[in-house]
Amino acid sequence: MARAYNFSAGPATLPLEVLEEAQGELLNYKGTGMSIMEHSHRGKAYMAVHAEAIANTRELLGLSDDYAVLFLQGGASLQFAMLPMNLLGAGQTADYTNSGSWAAKAIKEAKLIGNVNVAADCGKEIPTRVPTESELQLTPGASYVHITSNETISGAQWKTFPKTEAPLVADMSSDILSRPFDASQFGLIYAGAQKNLAPAGMALVILRKELAERVPSTVPSMLKYSTHIENDSMFNTCPCFTIYMYMLVTRWIKKTGLDALYTQNVNKAARLYSAIDSSDFYKGTAVPECRSDMNVTWRLPSEELEAAFIKEAADAGFSGLKGHRSVGGIRASIYNAFPAEGVDALVAFMKDFEARNG
Repeated sequence: MARAYNFSAGPATLPLEVLEEAQGELLNYKGTGMSIMEHSHRGKAYMAVHAEAIANTRELLGLSDDYAVLFLQGGASLQFAMLPMNLLGAGQTADYTNSGSWAAKAIKEAKLIGNVNVAADCGKEIPTRVPTESELQLTPGASYVHITSNETISGAQWKTFPKTEAPLVADMSSDILSRPFDASQFGLIYAGAQKNLAPAGMALVILRKELAERVPSTVPSMLKYSTHIENDSMFNTCPCFTIYMYMLVTRWIKKTGLDALYTQNVNKAARLYSAIDSSDFYKGTAVPECRSDMNVTWRLPSEELEAAFIKEAADAGFSGLKGHRSVGGIRASIYNAFPAEGVDALVAFMKDFEARNG
């Protein structure tokens, strides 16, 4: 069966060799006569998976023992509320940057919990972008500073991270493990799994253990980071299959090399942006210096042409190119596992479509 080129923003394409390995082990994991989905989360077979998933994360991000690695349910959307519930105390203020739809969702949830200062707001600007460090109006003594490292919908990305006195927190759902960075700069990182890490079903949360000591006593046990640190992410039955797939994906990232993946990601994105910029028919929607390497967004001269482009692309085996319903246009999500030949095929299709409709 021919596989489609999956440009979806998430759930997104997974490495083919990971899918094949999971397929081969699905019915009989390591000779146990059971699927990994059937094993107890406290049994020997699954515990080895869990341990490797954590170890891979620590190795790839160079994490010290000061950091905890957690696998939590609810995706990044639950983290929008869980973060301020744990770290934003009474009478304190958290600083947030608004760079688009996902940052705005995080701000909305945090405001339900406590005081929020929007330290910079470019969320509605067109072309889209993220704030510059010089724009940030930070609160002295803030409990934390929150950024969204990559806006999946608008296609804008922080290329360098701001230096802050308060702990820096990032929603890295759509660019986690797509490039090397200094994790020690952050107090907390969270990311939904379904873009670069694994199938949907969990959020990866990395935090300095000392921050978990801030949690108010009134927060329910299930929503405390400290609960999950103390129980190694197994306070309740964890999303075992998603963590198993995450283990395989991080194993694949280690084998490929994070630096090599970053180079591939930059090159894939550059080929698409070159096709957009060399044409009067296509128009990129993000400020060039903020263009995402993960989510490439652009428009055509009319919505009718965009609808035709999406339909013809789908017929040609290109899936998931329709832009988010809130903004329209075209979006190609080209995460770690997306093959370079798929980008080349899309560029060829774009040139042919323009020749026929330009």
